[in-house]
Amino acid sequence: MSTDSTPVTVIAMIRAQSGKEAELRELLGSLIGQTRKEVGCINYDLHEVADDPTRFVFHENWQSREDLDRHLASSHVTAVLSRAGALVAEPPKMILCRKLA
Repeated sequence: MSTDSTPVTVIAMIRAQSGKEAELRELLGSLIGQTRKEVGCINYDLHEVADDPTRFVFHENWQSREDLDRHLASSHVTAVLSRAGALVAEPPKMILCRKLA
């Protein structure tokens, strides 16, 4: 894991099992308040895909990869991920990006 202090953007995509959308939405939403208070969190926003209520997208910006790594290892994230396994249709996908302009 890099200790690079370059800001990082995360796009995380999660797909709920059919019929589990509301439960997953609530579970993912429980991360927002605590995460937004974390050191290095610039923004942490949860979205639902407009034409597919089974798909959720987190758009996140972190001051550094180190801050993101600390977030991913936090107890509130690991607890949610352990519960989300029974609600998702496929493994979550996470894309890390660097802002170019």
